[in-house]
Amino acid sequence: MRIFRTAPQTEAETQTRILQAARKLFARRGYDGTTTRDLAQEAGVAEGTLFRHFENKKAILVEVATQGWVEILTDLLTELSEMASYKAIAQVMRRRMMNLHENADLLRVCFMEAQFHPDLRERIQADVIVKMTDVAEAFFQTAMDQGVYRKMNPRVVAQVFLGMFTIAGFSRDSILPNQASPQEIQEMAETMAEIFLNGVLAQS
Repeated sequence: MRIFRTAPQTEAETQTRILQAARKLFARRGYDGTTTRDLAQEAGVAEGTLFRHFENKKAILVEVATQGWVEILTDLLTELSEMASYKAIAQVMRRRMMNLHENADLLRVCFMEAQFHPDLRERIQADVIVKMTDVAEAFFQTAMDQGVYRKMNPRVVAQVFLGMFTIAGFSRDSILPNQASPQEIQEMAETMAEIFLNGVLAQS
């Protein structure tokens, strides 16, 4: 009888398991409510293995959140590059809402824990938020140059857009009713896009 053995994990695979476990537990219990023993058990590794890959628990948090923000930045770049036109903001918002549950843990860690850890917040601001704003600013500057959007401060427009982009990511759990239908999600996305593009004042 042949016996099949599972190949030992590489260091990179082990680190990935640790980070996935941390994302899950930090999202559900919070950073302070999660011990390194909890992390090790969730990742299926010895507690000492954690410290072979990371200096301490804070280093794990920083890596999880930084990677998370990079994923969010990558999503944004993809969304903007696939927009059919500069007016197709609704499709960006809709995808953000539809993909919420795939990234719910990530969003909770990125947004919640950064409030309580200034060093983490500063790293995220320096490494990712500025880059996100730069990308969006260039996008809107081009639209203004082409006459699609009226002339405004493109960086402020980018910051407003990123705020809505973020809200769209949370809206399915926090704004829309539970078990919102695809039609309700589409309506929310289109309304957010309409407000962003045209405001809420009635045309005189």
